[in-house]
Amino acid sequence: MVSSADILTAIRELTNTKQLDRAELHALLQDGIYAALAKKYGPTVKAEVDIDEERGTIEIVLLKTVVETVEDAAFQVSLEEARFFDEGFEVGDTLETEIDFAQFGRAAVQAAKQRIIQRVREGERTKIRDEFAGRVGDLLSGEVQQIERGKLVMMLNKYREAEAIIPYREQNHREHYHQGEPVRAVLKRVEETPKGPRLILSRSDPLFVQALFKLEVPEIQQGIVEIRAAAREPGSRTKIAVHSRDDAIDPVGACVGLKGSRVQAVVNELGGERIDIVPWSSDPERFAKLALAPAKVARVFSDAGTRTIQAVVDEDQLSLAIGRNGQNVRLASELTGWKIDLYSSREWLERGGDAALFAPLPEEEEAEEAAADVPLSEIDGLEIATVAVLEHAGFRTLNDILDLEREDFLRLPGIAPAEADRIMAIIDELTEGEEETAGVTEDATDDVESGEGAASSAPSNEETPGTVG
Repeated sequence: MVSSADILTAIRELTNTKQLDRAELHALLQDGIYAALAKKYGPTVKAEVDIDEERGTIEIVLLKTVVETVEDAAFQVSLEEARFFDEGFEVGDTLETEIDFAQFGRAAVQAAKQRIIQRVREGERTKIRDEFAGRVGDLLSGEVQQIERGKLVMMLNKYREAEAIIPYREQNHREHYHQGEPVRAVLKRVEETPKGPRLILSRSDPLFVQALFKLEVPEIQQGIVEIRAAAREPGSRTKIAVHSRDDAIDPVGACVGLKGSRVQAVVNELGGERIDIVPWSSDPERFAKLALAPAKVARVFSDAGTRTIQAVVDEDQLSLAIGRNGQNVRLASELTGWKIDLYSSREWLERGGDAALFAPLPEEEEAEEAAADVPLSEIDGLEIATVAVLEHAGFRTLNDILDLEREDFLRLPGIAPAEADRIMAIIDELTEGEEETAGVTEDATDDVESGEGAASSAPSNEETPGTVG
């Protein structure tokens, strides 16, 4: 029969393999021993279990209550039987009987083993759930363990016991995978199954591109630059919109890197996929112009009620704006979240839109007036404490502070010189002219088809399935 020392040695090996701590080890052993006792004596059995790792012993004491009439032999003993051990026993006393671990039968030992295995699995599932529940969007690496009907079964480099897959629809159809091949993918979601949590990974989701940029761009890791929106057609083209919390850092330049080193690393991982990087804007019209890069847009008009943008481009820019099979305008629409209707300047004139097309751009005063309803709390860059000071002084919108000077801010209690300079810089940025669109693309002439007339694109939520080779 297996001794308690042998059991402790086996459990220690299990502890090292499954990364359990000492407290978990003891709880695991006790739970297994209680299962063995229940199998041998009954489910209501009572006992004390003492585990001494230094001596390598497990002491088990069976506890039974002394009663006149026994109703449950698992935890009760008759007064007559108790006095057989000691004449001093009375009703209500507890009889303690030490049990040797070797006394357990095969069935009891098997019950203990099953309980321990069950507890280990439950612990593993809980650890996986706790570890990955808050890591959606993180980049994970592993190798292809198996290919099942197009689905890639992954073994992660860390947490090898975690069940991770890349479904067929989450693969890039231009890539081919083989068993044992190392693969990086983004964690898209954690699914609950009867067997425990399952990690769903993706290489086709825009989250994958965002995770790669986070890996390559320190400013994104530090939270200075953030990717506000992303749209992607896997294997072909991606558009991302970036924003910087620091006025001194160009978000597009940070993502591109010196001589394009950072974005090129992302492009290489994506197998040569084109990437457009544009500045994000809270103004839907300006954002639409930036999103249609590399095409130059003459004018845009928005309808907030239908969330529609009408964009007018010159004749020589129409093909570029549409893109191959409508790809450019379609991705721009997904990026902005607005439906975009494209018109050539000639068609716009034919539709009677000449007055709007050739009308002068709004003067600076009109732009400031349009910003009148923007609350200070919605302006990026303003600290919560600063907003509170300004609102206490009666300034609640951007228009309220546009005409204030630096000295006016310094007169307010709680506004330091550095903070006053920051407020002035924010006002200057919000009232200056439109920034030029920046992007990283290959020669656009290789990516568009010639065309003329209007084109329309609405945001799409459809995923493009990949193909496993």
